[in-house]
Order: sequence, then structure tokens, then C-alpha cells
Amino acid sequence: MARVFSGIQPSGELHIGNYLGAVTNWVALQEQHECFFCIVDYHAITQDYEPQELEARTFDMAVSLVAAGVDPEKCVLFVQSHVPEHTELAWVFMTVTPLGELERMTQFKDKSQRQESVLAGLLNYPVLQAADVLLYRADTVPVGEDQVQHIELMREIARKWNARYGTGFFPEPDAALSGKARRILGLDGEAKMSKSLGNTIGILEQPEEIWQRLRPAVTDPARVTKKDPGTPEVCNLYALHQLFSPSSTVEEVAQKCRSAGWGCLDCKRVLADNMSTRLAPIRERAAELRADPDRMGELLAAGADRARAVARETMREVRERMGLLPGEARAPANR
Repeated sequence: MARVFSGIQPSGELHIGNYLGAVTNWVALQEQHECFFCIVDYHAITQDYEPQELEARTFDMAVSLVAAGVDPEKCVLFVQSHVPEHTELAWVFMTVTPLGELERMTQFKDKSQRQESVLAGLLNYPVLQAADVLLYRADTVPVGEDQVQHIELMREIARKWNARYGTGFFPEPDAALSGKARRILGLDGEAKMSKSLGNTIGILEQPEEIWQRLRPAVTDPARVTKKDPGTPEVCNLYALHQLFSPSSTVEEVAQKCRSAGWGCLDCKRVLADNMSTRLAPIRERAAELRADPDRMGELLAAGADRARAVARETMREVRERMGLLPGEARAPANR
């Protein structure tokens, strides 16, 4: 059975981009593989944030994941900072990672240009990612297209460590891109859906909130008035219909768009209703979980226990192969 690892930052509740692009894939993978799913709070602190909000956002992300179908009985769900071996292995990997490889990462280049003072945490972000995955010696990493370069670096780090300390110990994991929903555009129709850009819809939002977010969403620019025919294939709302609406509705949307049979607001209203219906069971499950926070805490604690059992064994082997003195400080065997 393949071992899978994937992580998500604690931005609060999931939005539909996270849900369609990653979490629905996680739910499927947990039925077939040994899966470790992690809320990566250490990654979240590489950018500005309010400390008093991080705990709540982490809890909300855990609630959203479980409500969306991630089952702690079928996978290992935990919080990154609850397993200290993640940062220990990251330091180990920094000793074999060339600076030039980190500086050429596309995400580092993009984000560092927006920082007045570039922090080391941003530069070393992909090293911690490598530690997250390789700590569990995972074979497969479900990621978006924007993370493929980081997986290639992860494979190189594994090769370099293995070459120096023991061939074949760390696997070279493969990136697994999900299907047609792997890149979800935001409601602006241009950028990837991102909470920081304000172009998202949360999976726990109420029906009226979903409608209010969809109303100003960008559609086919050719449809200036209700009487103008459009091209559904260039409309981001049509792409969302394909993900949330029945096939008969998708066909109707395409036909009415091309013939100017209805306006964009009509199209959005149908999408809002179908989206609300699809997400209703998730909202209900989340309400149940929030009503019993102790139970949610127990689930995360149990997940961390299971993760630590694997992580400790990996680090025991890593320390031994690297010649680090054991904690019990016994005399080396060659003396």
C-alpha cells in the first residue's frame, strides 16, 4: 500500500478551491492508501499573521477537513507543530540542500519581491516541506501544479541525503496532480482561488452568503448586456457549474449562454442554489463538530500520537546513520 502525505495551511475554513482541488482527492485517497494529512501551522508563520488568530484558524481548518470527509479513522490527521520531528528533520535537510536550489524556486522569487526584508523562513520553506513528507517516507504527494517544482527539490534532497548517509532510506516521492479540478480560478476569473485575494467562497458559508459572493463574480467579458450571446467555455462560472451542477443543468447553461437565453445573474442564481445544496451536508457536519470541541481535540491528539510513532522511528534511524550520539550516551561501538 502506497503511503501518501499532504498538507494544508490553517487559513481558517476551507474554500471551494481547497475543497475541489485537494480535499475531495484526499477523501478518495484515504480509501485506497495509507494517508497522512497535516495542518501545516509552521508553514503559516512564514508570513505576517496575528498570533491570537492562529489557534482558531487551525481548529477551524481541522473542523472543515473532517466535515468535508477526511476521516481520522481512515487516515492520520494531525497538526504539524504537534510533531517536533518535522523541524528537526528540516534542519538535517538544510545541511545537504544547496542555497542556489532554494533561490531558484519560483514561489520564493515571487514572494520575496513583495517583502522589504526577505526572511530565511521563506527561503527554507521547501526544505520544511521536504521534511514533512520524507519524515513519513511517503511515496506520493497530492499537490497543485504550483507545487511541482517543490516536489522536484524534495526528490533532490532525498537523493543527496541518501548518497551521503545511506542509499535508499528516503524514497523519492512522486507528485500526484488531481483531475479536472486541480486548478480552481477565483471569482475574479484571473487568479487562483485564494483567501488572501478575497476571490473565494467558503465551504461553510450559508446560502445567502454564497449568493452575495457570486453576484459580482466575473463572467464572459463578451456579455455586456443580457441580450449579448456568450461563450461558456471562457466563463469561469460555467467551469464551476461543471463541478457543482447536474449534467442536464450544465447543458442548459451552455445553451442559454450561447443563445442569450438568460442573463449572467440568472446563471449565477442557479449556480448558487446548486452549490448551496452540494455543501449543505458539510455545513451540518461542521456545526456538529464545533458543538463538541473536546471531541475535535481528541481526534487531533490521537492523530498526532500516530504520526509521532512513525516520525520518532524515522529520526532514530536518521540520527544513527548520521553518527549523532544517542540520547542514552552509550560509548561508541569502536572504542
